[in-house]
Amino acid sequence: MRTVNIHEAKTQLSRLVAATEGGETIVIARAGVPVARLVPVDAPATPARVGFLAATIPDDFDDWGVDDAVALFEGR
Repeated sequence: MRTVNIHEAKTQLSRLVAATEGGETIVIARAGVPVARLVPVDAPATPARVGFLAATIPDDFDDWGVDDAVALFEGR
């Protein structure tokens, strides 16, 4: 775990972020006193599934409620 002062953190932010992407934890200190920690963000464990409901949507889904909507617009 590396400790850097605030001035160095401001001037070297891109490099510090790259170091955290590699798994390193950086402590940011003011006058030698730790005040913040820069840590890597955990990636989601599993990616979101796309299209998993495709088989459960009926073919006439787009037609549901059409008659009711037309009746409401026509004042019936």
